[in-house]
Amino acid sequence: MSNFHVQSPLGTPSSAALPEVPNFLSLDRIRHELVLMEDTIVFALVERAGFAQNLCIYTEGHENFKFAEPVKGSFLDYFLAEMEAVHAKVRRYTSPDEYPFTSPDKLPKPVLPPLKFPQLLCPNDININNTIKQIYVEKIIPSLCKEGDDSNYGSSSTKDIEALQVLSRRIHFGKFVAEAKFQDPKTQDEYIRLIEAKDRAGIEALLTNRAVEERLLKRLRLKAFIFGQEVDDTQTDASNLSSGMNESSWRVPGTPVTGKPPKKSRKINPDLVVHLYEQFVIPLTKDVEVEYLMGRLKYHPEFTPSF
Repeated sequence: MSNFHVQSPLGTPSSAALPEVPNFLSLDRIRHELVLMEDTIVFALVERAGFAQNLCIYTEGHENFKFAEPVKGSFLDYFLAEMEAVHAKVRRYTSPDEYPFTSPDKLPKPVLPPLKFPQLLCPNDININNTIKQIYVEKIIPSLCKEGDDSNYGSSSTKDIEALQVLSRRIHFGKFVAEAKFQDPKTQDEYIRLIEAKDRAGIEALLTNRAVEERLLKRLRLKAFIFGQEVDDTQTDASNLSSGMNESSWRVPGTPVTGKPPKKSRKINPDLVVHLYEQFVIPLTKDVEVEYLMGRLKYHPEFTPSF
């Protein structure tokens, strides 16, 4: 949550790219953070695409992995738990925008003193990381990576963890979007009415801004096009970017999405990244937003975000 407080949960200074504003729940501020996460997500996917699927790392008890003590789950589960244990010690999961895949009661306590964060969200226990990981393993990896096993299990798992952690942060950021929109006096009464009626579809419709989503997908495709290029010393200009900016080329109904690059110089298919957001990231974010708002009236009007 690097731009939402003076100091990040891992102790690094917050970015100065965004001017300080009184309202931490400004939608502009939140969108700035989401745009930064797009870059990280695309880079993580590009790097994971450099390895084979290596499906054994997702298989519980696979014979390729022998441990001194029995380990429950897959190699990825094991590595993720080990990594998160280290991050927990430096208070990563005390930040309100970070959610571990490991059960919190199995993580060690921080060794650093606690930080004080703005109280932006009402109490909730929403964590859909199990769903995120399942979709990542079953849907994304087969489309993103070439088939087969290249034995790069450690490298593949490291890139998996980087991708999963930023996807989790991005999707759970929907809580801040939901709170910001709930606080809007122009729509708060309508949100309250829909929540009281338990109208999840109505809440999702009110949350949705199609124009923003379309701009996001266009921007994301261009980023994937640029970040996924192989650039060598024979390229002296950016003229070949024009096709990536062609709106007609970035969403073709019915076009199958695969991880196979359309050209030899492409590390990742930009359409795959767009598909990932359109089919998984955006819908899961909305699930988080709706779930958060369904519990919001328990704390209304008593709870007000504090900055």
